[in-house]
Amino acid sequence: MSLITMGMMLTGLVLLVIGAEALVRGASRIAVFLGISPLIVGLTVVAYGTSAPEMAVSVMSSLKGQADISLGNVVGSNIFNVLLILGVSALAAPLVVSRQLIRIDVPIMIGMSVFMFFLAWDGRVSQGEGFVLIAGAVVYTGLQIFLARRENHKTVQTNGTSSYAIKKGSRWRQWLMNLSYIGFGLVLLMAGSHFLVKSAVILAQWLGVSELIIGLTIVAAGTSLPELATSVMASFHGERDIAVGNVVGSNIFNILAVLGISAAFSDSGVAVADQALKFDIPVMIAAAVACLPIFFTGHRISRWEGVLFLSYYGIYTAYLILMTRGH
Repeated sequence: MSLITMGMMLTGLVLLVIGAEALVRGASRIAVFLGISPLIVGLTVVAYGTSAPEMAVSVMSSLKGQADISLGNVVGSNIFNVLLILGVSALAAPLVVSRQLIRIDVPIMIGMSVFMFFLAWDGRVSQGEGFVLIAGAVVYTGLQIFLARRENHKTVQTNGTSSYAIKKGSRWRQWLMNLSYIGFGLVLLMAGSHFLVKSAVILAQWLGVSELIIGLTIVAAGTSLPELATSVMASFHGERDIAVGNVVGSNIFNILAVLGISAAFSDSGVAVADQALKFDIPVMIAAAVACLPIFFTGHRISRWEGVLFLSYYGIYTAYLILMTRGH
């Protein structure tokens, strides 16, 4: 593998991380101006924003005919998010889990993971099924908007200053700046996804492994870097709702929107490899289900439970490496 390919992959990852950071920063500040609670921000704005790399890479892969990278990115990212990101975040500081997550969002994450398995049962997520998933994303977002309005947060503090106290002219400048962040982030995401997909295909050919394995590991970990950075930093700063909500919301978004759009934009949908159906998607479901009993015990994720999650991810990754060597 040439230095050019390595440079292309690193460039793609850097562009994805910077692009996601810009997108999340702009979208989060707009959400704060609108008076949305931290949990809802984590479940929607931050989760959707940090999943933008997955969206860009999976859609780009689907359009280029690399279905294994597209699917592997979604499944691998969801496993990475729960086991590694929640594990690392819990090590940084024990995570308090809100009642809404336990009662509504985690069951939805589990349900959507199982639903994805049934859609993939015939070896393909069809174009029509992609539109069904997109409709689900719209419904889920609508649910979060309804819950946000019900909470009725009248004032939200932004850096110690009430958003309602900002002068009108200043607010317009803030809106313009944040919209610029969003536009800049989207441009970088498109460029980064192009470089990452192209280099991932070359890497798979050079290593002699399937594109699915590359999608499940390197691409999935790379596109999940924004979620990792966001959740760990949120945990350090005491924003536990954002730390956990980001992971749960991202996983729901990855299945409904990322996989949905990837399938809908391709005439043939997204093909599902036999290995993904028999092993990787069940692992994704198991990781989602594992959240419920842990979240229920005291409504928190302790440090030892974080270590448990990290151990599970280590075992899963080791299995993929051994399987690759076996081939």
